[in-house]
Amino acid sequence: MSTRANTSARTTTYTAILAQQKMEQLRSLTWSFDPLGLPTTDTTTDTTVAPERDTGGTGLSPSPANALGQNTDGYVDYLDAFGRSLGGGVALIEGTVYIRRWSIEPLPSNPANTVVLQVLVTRRRNRGAADAAADVTRLSDEARLVSVKTRKAP
Repeated sequence: MSTRANTSARTTTYTAILAQQKMEQLRSLTWSFDPLGLPTTDTTTDTTVAPERDTGGTGLSPSPANALGQNTDGYVDYLDAFGRSLGGGVALIEGTVYIRRWSIEPLPSNPANTVVLQVLVTRRRNRGAADAAADVTRLSDEARLVSVKTRKAP
């Protein structure tokens, strides 16, 4: 029983680290005002690969509905047992151990200047009804982080 608890704790800690890495990557993307006071948003960085690419991705573009509940192109990447990126896309990639999904949603009270970022890291497995819920459920050895990013005036 102790071995099982330690294994679960290790997995939970590792998924939390992987979620934090993605959150930091998303938070580092441009979401600000230019010198003229016009909003500027990174909508092209490909964050599904490591190292990230300046073009070919979704950046901080709003994600489709249920991006946390299904593998959505531009909002998912696959990692091996050591946390190395295998790339993104809808189909699972050979060697995937962890699936990292994220969503980017404008805050309803200030959609032009604030986004809610969510990252969910799961192990590769059947999550059953956890993905079907309106608010995707986090299982015991998974990690889910939520953060808010707001534009700051120059």
